[in-house]
Amino acid sequence: MPDTPIPGPPGLPLIGSLLDLKRDPLQAYRDARRDHGDVVRFTAGPPGLRSEFYMVFSPEGAQQVLATQSANFRKENAFYEEVRQSFGNGLLTSQDGDYQRQRRLVQPLFTRRRVDGYAEAIGIESEALAERWAAAVDGVVDAADEMSRFALRAVSRILFGQDVEAAIDAVRTNFPILGAYIRSRGFSPVRVPRTWPTPGNREALAAERALYAVCDRIIAERGGRGGSDDLLQLLAEARGEDGERLDPTELREQVLIFLLAGHETTATSLTFALHLLGRYPEEQKRAHAEVDALLGDGRRPTAEDFNELPVLTRVLKEAMRLFPAAPAIGRRAVADCVVDGTPIPGGSDVLVAPWVTHRHPDHWEDPERFDPDRFTPEREAARHRYAWFPFGGGPRACIGQHFSMLESVLGLAVLLRAFEVAALDLDVALGQGITLEARGPVRIRLTARR
Repeated sequence: MPDTPIPGPPGLPLIGSLLDLKRDPLQAYRDARRDHGDVVRFTAGPPGLRSEFYMVFSPEGAQQVLATQSANFRKENAFYEEVRQSFGNGLLTSQDGDYQRQRRLVQPLFTRRRVDGYAEAIGIESEALAERWAAAVDGVVDAADEMSRFALRAVSRILFGQDVEAAIDAVRTNFPILGAYIRSRGFSPVRVPRTWPTPGNREALAAERALYAVCDRIIAERGGRGGSDDLLQLLAEARGEDGERLDPTELREQVLIFLLAGHETTATSLTFALHLLGRYPEEQKRAHAEVDALLGDGRRPTAEDFNELPVLTRVLKEAMRLFPAAPAIGRRAVADCVVDGTPIPGGSDVLVAPWVTHRHPDHWEDPERFDPDRFTPEREAARHRYAWFPFGGGPRACIGQHFSMLESVLGLAVLLRAFEVAALDLDVALGQGITLEARGPVRIRLTARR
């Protein structure tokens, strides 16, 4: 199985598509769909070390992998194993009983009502960033760096409360090291043991130890004092029906996964929302008008304002369509199956690709055009559920998607109330790491608004 070969790029005689995937995987995915259809087989690497995987580009296929056939698709590929080794077995990487137990304990902390309580922390960090930008030299900032800093501070404040400063430096220093290390190992045909004393292994081990030490210290200090209402305290106090709880190691693993998933994805969405608004002044004017009508008195936005900002919400959704933080999502098929009419052999690595599906010409008219009105309620209802899936889908959909949207919409509202933005880097080089990455600055020029 399958009886007939699944089409795919032929690549080079000895190494297949290895060079294309290393040079520009995002373009390689798009070219594969254009040339070979909605289910494609890639081969990469030299003989003896060659890997093979399948990519699924249709919304129907994505729904089958992530939702209707999700029991047959597991997080057991090399990439997830590398994340698991560095960040622990938290919600992003755990499976089976571990995942079900963690989800039962953590889910009550991410209800819409609970997440809305984080709006105050988001507002504090948004206002602090606006004040910082007011002092920017020549009014020029790198949106990618600034949004990474903002999103990290926001999620750290929500996690650690008054201990927010204790984690910031360690995360900003060590997360990029581990991200590059995981990316390199996760997509490499050869992975030397982590125990070997290579320079890369030693650097990654030092980064892991630094992150673990900060989290363990804050968790240990919390053991002797309660009374906090931040997310870490709520995690520590969470109990299942039979009294089960997270032990200190599990607490640290959840914290690290929340820091990873809770700041890089939101930072990507905000970076490209600002970039796109800076390229399309008419859309920016619409956003300014909405923000001024709601928050023109200068007050800090609240969770209740979220539903009163539909223009900003559509801007962010369109930014996430064009620049999904997770451009590809991997699984491993347990048994032989059929995806979008194509037989896939058991044991295969299978990837769905928001980067490509979000541009699928059968579902998006003029797909490269920035058009936030694609996300009016009527147009959303008329589309396939999995034509747009930046937060994944099915039983493993991102638990923090409302938090990400709340942070993005309210943060953007505060910044647009204070500034007009103009994009200086019109063509941004992109790469695929743990998340979508800007390989260079994403500069915007700020003009203070009266």
